[in-house]
Parts: sequence; structure tokens; C-alpha cells
Amino acid sequence: MAGMRKSAKSISTTSSSGRERVNVFACATLLAGFALGLYLLLIRMEYPWNWRVAWEYRRLYLDGLYYTLAISTGAICLGYILGLAGGVASISGNAFAKEAARLYVLFFRGTPLLIQIIIFYFCLAAAIGYDNPAVIGTVALAAFSGAYITEIVRAGIESVDRGQTEAALSTGLTGWQTLRYVIFPQAFRRIIPPLTGQFVSLIKDSSLLSVISVRELTKASEVVNATTYKTFEAYLPLAFMYLLLTYPLSHLAQRLEKKLRMD
Repeated sequence: MAGMRKSAKSISTTSSSGRERVNVFACATLLAGFALGLYLLLIRMEYPWNWRVAWEYRRLYLDGLYYTLAISTGAICLGYILGLAGGVASISGNAFAKEAARLYVLFFRGTPLLIQIIIFYFCLAAAIGYDNPAVIGTVALAAFSGAYITEIVRAGIESVDRGQTEAALSTGLTGWQTLRYVIFPQAFRRIIPPLTGQFVSLIKDSSLLSVISVRELTKASEVVNATTYKTFEAYLPLAFMYLLLTYPLSHLAQRLEKKLRMD
């Protein structure tokens, strides 16, 4: 019996390895085709390319990359905390907590992020006499993202069968213990994909902070474009750097999801 299990596991591993090689080959082929098509399209423009511009302003891009990474990391952490609290509040029996979560989601999901950033910086921050665009931008992004995460967490918790809650309560667990040890671990597996998508969107949404003069990637590209009048050379590195930030997050989430599914 043990030998049969080992044999089946070996076959499964070999099959999985073969599928991964096929996927890698397909991905490489598609990327090569896309790169070739993009190249053929660009050379027809008869545009005087000058990639030395991107190299000469590399320090500006690197500083922008640092600010984008720092702001996005802070906003992701704070937004997750707000979303987790909002999600739990939205399913609680407390009417005030439930309504507060509902109004929070209604406002931040129902208004444009750009308007929220302007309100946070030019109204709220000005009212309290605080003037740090990076911190204010991080809080604005976190508040906006937290509203979406609230709905993701709520939907994930409600997707767990009601019988799980009843069974846990019947064993003597409190409502909080049931949520922490029984419901949320199951819900977390289900919310990983939408949660990852929200985090990726948040990183890209950080580009809007250029309107309050945060020195992130988009602001760096705007400065390079205004200085050199080389639009393509200024903004194409921007697209590549955002991809550099978002791809590892998506890949990590896929691996985590696969690991949790196997467990």
C-alpha cells in the first residue's frame, strides 16, 4: 500500500512538473510574440528614440520606486487592518458597528479616489495643520482600499457554511473564538484571490498621489517628460517598474493559494 502511494505521488509530481514546463513555454512564446508585435508597431512611428534619457534620470526613477514601494506597503498593511475590522463589524450583531461599516463602505466605494485624496490633503490635513503628502497619501489609499477589503472579508466570512458556526458554538466556544479559530481560517483561503487583486490595484492607484506632489513613480515620469519632452522614454520605464512591483505580489499569492489548497 505504501509503495502504491509513493508511486501515485511520483506520477502526480512528474505530471505537475510537465504541466509547469508547458506553461512556462507557452508564457515565453506569448511574451516573445507580444514583444515582437510591439517592436514592429513602434518602428513604424519613425520616432527619434533616445533611451539615454531614462538612464540619465535613473536616480529620479529609483527615488520614485522607493516612495511607491514604501507608500504601497504602508497602505496595504493599514488598509488590511481597516478592511478586517470593517468586515467583522459588518457581520456583528452591534447595530452601531454594522451601520458604521456600511456607511464607510458606501462613501469610499461610491466616490472617486482622486477626490478622496484631494479631500484628505487639502481639507482634512489642512484643518489639523499637517503637511506631509506621503503620509496623507498613504492614509487616503488605505482608507479607500479598506472599504473594498471590508466587502471581501464580509463575503468570505458569509460564504462559510452556517453549520460551522453552530457546531463550534455547541462545543462551548464563544462567538469571537468561533470567528477566530473556525470561520476566518476557512474564509481566508477564499479571499486570497480578490485580496491580491485589491493589493495590486492599490499599488497602481498610488500613481494618483502625483496630484499632491508625492515623489512616487508617476511624478518622476512627469518630471522627466516635462524636462526632456520625451514622452515614450519617460513613461515606458514607468509601466515596467509598476509591473516589477505587482508581479511578485501576484506570484506570491498564487503560491500561497496553492499551498493552502494542498493543506
